[in-house]
Amino acid sequence: MGFKITRARILWVIFCSFKDEMTAATRNQVLSLYMRVFRIARGWQSTLPQNTEGERQYIVREAQTLFRQNQQLTDTESIKKCIDECVARIEIGLHYRNPYPRPIHLPIMGLATQKGRKLKAQQRMRKQANPVYLQSHDEDS
Repeated sequence: MGFKITRARILWVIFCSFKDEMTAATRNQVLSLYMRVFRIARGWQSTLPQNTEGERQYIVREAQTLFRQNQQLTDTESIKKCIDECVARIEIGLHYRNPYPRPIHLPIMGLATQKGRKLKAQQRMRKQANPVYLQSHDEDS
């Protein structure tokens, strides 16, 4: 008999791992979002029927990865940003019926030359141009 990982156990681990600084309302909001993602994945129907199961698995894996990655956050502002990102990705995914994050198209160094102050300004502008739903993907690269 092996140890079976269930959604309830994952939720319990996430629930217990939050620091004391997180308020009960924020904790409930995070857990509610986590369960909402799983409900969306369970009922997900792809525009192409052969892709449905793959997209369901992607939604679950992405949620587990991002929630585990951010479970050690204690700063209320960074927790709020993660909540906003999650809500934005849910709404965009439901609206476009596409679970994958929408890419942004900015030229790598198209706005300034590659030296001095203009380079720093270019990097700052690119960071500010990233939409809220791609911030967790930007940190991985």
